[in-house]
Amino acid sequence: MPSLMPLLLTGCNAALLDPKGEIGMQQKSLILTATWLMLIVVVPVIIMTVWFAWRYRASNKNATYAPNWSHSNKIEFVIWTIPCIIILVLGTITWKTTHSLDPRVPIASEEKPVVIEAIAMDWKWLFVYPEQGIATINEISFPANVPVEFKITSDTVMNSFFIPRLGSQLYAMAGMQNKLHLIANEEGEFKGISSNYSGHGFSNMKFTAYATSKEKFAEWVNKVKASPDTLQWADFEKLEKPTDNNPVQYFGSVKTGLYQDIIDKFMDPAMNHKQMAEGAKPVEHEMNQEMTHDMAHDMPMSTTTASGE
Repeated sequence: MPSLMPLLLTGCNAALLDPKGEIGMQQKSLILTATWLMLIVVVPVIIMTVWFAWRYRASNKNATYAPNWSHSNKIEFVIWTIPCIIILVLGTITWKTTHSLDPRVPIASEEKPVVIEAIAMDWKWLFVYPEQGIATINEISFPANVPVEFKITSDTVMNSFFIPRLGSQLYAMAGMQNKLHLIANEEGEFKGISSNYSGHGFSNMKFTAYATSKEKFAEWVNKVKASPDTLQWADFEKLEKPTDNNPVQYFGSVKTGLYQDIIDKFMDPAMNHKQMAEGAKPVEHEMNQEMTHDMAHDMPMSTTTASGE
């Protein structure tokens, strides 16, 4: 029976170990390096546990019996030195990659990044393309080999934005902004999820990311622009109602500054809600931009997770 257990894992889609982007590839390398280093301790311990149990079993009369033995400087040296060296190496690697893989650091490229504003809702993802003037629900597209700058916030409880094959999951929190830079090294269809439980509709809070050629991306933008649906503040308030397994939606036009309005409303909900409904600029807009910038640098962030697609 134990020999059949590996077969249970054959259906798993190990997205983190099959990355399709530069960031994901570096994180895969980090995961494997950390795993191999830890196995230096784990494997010998497992082997010695089995060997000791067999060597010093009650029926083995040839094993040395030393009831008064209590200490060995050589053993103490080995069991303390090796783990300390591994921790030192892991700590150094972690410190370096924490800075080199900081999700807020732009990816070096001659291409201009595509900006996508991601808003977590109950239980769907709203994406706004401020430069293209469009918005979508549960679907995004961007050119392959072109950096993508995600600006992430939440219109509800905390969620976590994650495209496993591209790497770097990052938290989305109401009234705050975080930034994530990703790139796809090849064209393809990638699954996106929220990797932070946020209610009964959480399991269906998924989206699809399409990395395409520049020509196909332009075609996709034109297709979204052709949608008769618009996303003004009144439309957004209707969209706020919780939905489960929400279908993909396109909005051919979107209210200018909608993303920042969503952040601002959590600073003074009563005042800003009324002003946004009237189409006015929130009174705290300038101050909140500075506050969200500062808070984003203090937010907890994670570059890896055990979740898959």
